[in-house]
Parts: sequence; structure tokens; C-alpha cells
Amino acid sequence: MKFSLNKKDNIGYSKVEVYNETNVLKMAEHYRQILKLLGEDVEREGLIQSPVRIAKSMQFLTQGYNMDPDQILKSALFKEDYRQMVIVKDIEIYSMCEHHMLPFIGKAYVAYIPNGYITGLSKIARVVEAYSRRLQVQERLTTQIKDCIQNALNPLGVAVVIEARHLCMSMRGVEKQNSVTTTSDFTGAFQKEATRQEFIKLISTNLS
Repeated sequence: MKFSLNKKDNIGYSKVEVYNETNVLKMAEHYRQILKLLGEDVEREGLIQSPVRIAKSMQFLTQGYNMDPDQILKSALFKEDYRQMVIVKDIEIYSMCEHHMLPFIGKAYVAYIPNGYITGLSKIARVVEAYSRRLQVQERLTTQIKDCIQNALNPLGVAVVIEARHLCMSMRGVEKQNSVTTTSDFTGAFQKEATRQEFIKLISTNLS
């Protein structure tokens, strides 16, 4: 089966996509075989191009493998004499559980206390994106974000909390629709009870 990678519809619409063409074609053939094993007719209209679409989708959902979180932080490093808490909260997370390759979706709350240097605020969210756009478990994701910020910025402390819903729990297996998983990890100053409580209070407060 020869797949078409670039398709323009009848009204002249086209879009620009970035992907590894060689990998897409290799993955598409495997997805075609998987669809056949599931009992589908891979020649019917709705599925002819599905293997390519799935392959492109998986490349997008796992694009974090091509990102360097450490360099993301260091690309916007500024010397600044600020030693109070910096918090970026409600960072959306869309990740894939490595056990069943089903999504888990939630939010990350990240804080650090600078030690001579700060980073651009958007870079914190980009680090979360870089690690979440991989096959993951929530526990490891939490620690990876914490370790990256600690190692790149050498702050006085880092705090990371993630809350997420896992579709592998709600769509299959135990089928619990409303369960939420919370993970946390702390370094330095955030290991002190008072500092940690201040962080928890701030991320729980709606200031708007």
C-alpha cells in the first residue's frame, strides 16, 4: 500500500505540517496491519489514509523526544537579585501513559526560588511540555520537571505538583470516571514545612 503524505481537498485547502516523512511511512504500514488485526477493512474510504494520520498524530503527541528541556531554560537565563517564590500554575498537560498508550490530562504547578538567576516564564511551561509530550508515568514526569529546573537554574528550591485524570483508569480496567491522581516533588527550601505550605496556599488561591 502506497500512502499519500500531502493531501489537498477539493476547495483548495492545504496545511503545512512538520514531521519525519521516513518514520511516518514506516509507522503507517504498522498501523495498517494493526487495523487489519482488529478486524477492520483497511480499504474502506474512512480508513485508507488513517494509518498516515495516526502516525503523524503519534509524532505530534511524542514530540518531546526532540526537545532539550535543559537548553530551553538556559536559552532565556537572566541575572536577577530576586529571592522570592516564582510560581507558574495551571500549566495544561497532555501526555501518554506508557503502559497502555492512552492519554492522561491535567495541570502542573511549578515554583522555584531564584538564586541569582531567573528564566523566562514561558520556558517553565515549555519544560513541562517537553517532558509531557513523551510516553510517561505521572510520577516520573513530576520528578523530571523538578530535576531539570534544579540542575539548570541551581535555585534555592523547586516545587512541582501535578494533578491528572488517566484515561487508562476511566476508559478501561477499573473504569473509575472521576478519579484524579496527584503527585508532588520538592527540593531545597520547599522541603521546609512553612515554605511548602505557602506554595500550596498560593496555587490553591484564585487571585483573579
